Amino acid sequence: MRVSILNQQDKIKVGKKLKDLISEAAKAALDFFELSIDVEISVMLTDNEEIQTLNKLHRNIDRPTDVLSFPMFEYDEKGDIEEDYAEISEMSEICIGDIVISLERAQEQAEEYGHSFEREVGFLTVHSMLHLLGYDHMTPEDEDEMFGYQREILDKMELKR
Repeated sequence: MRVSILNQQDKIKVGKKLKDLISEAAKAALDFFELSIDVEISVMLTDNEEIQTLNKLHRNIDRPTDVLSFPMFEYDEKGDIEEDYAEISEMSEICIGDIVISLERAQEQAEEYGHSFEREVGFLTVHSMLHLLGYDHMTPEDEDEMFGYQREILDKMELKR
């Protein structure tokens, strides 16, 4: 698995420990489903102003959000990729999508929920990975399934509230 991380903000320090956490959370989501394919994702770290711009552009919602997910594929009812092709990188990895995290919003939410910044960033990464893998929370049933997976993955990572 290859995780490319681009820091586009200067409000919160981004070091190796935070980058490793993001990579570990992404890998934990893949491992949870026992996916044996080699994947590539990109993660952009940004602030509230930039994620608000992206949220307005892509979702027509003019306010900051914590995380945006841009999956490369749509999935059918069985969880199979509906596309007839998958983009393979030079390293033989399948690019499954892009994640954008507002570190500024993650810090605010960590304080609001009373847990660590690391737990919040891990949660946002896992949440977004599930979106890249075709999960959503548009119906109560889908929400129960997706949020259950999130809890199990975060528990395995020992990132508890």
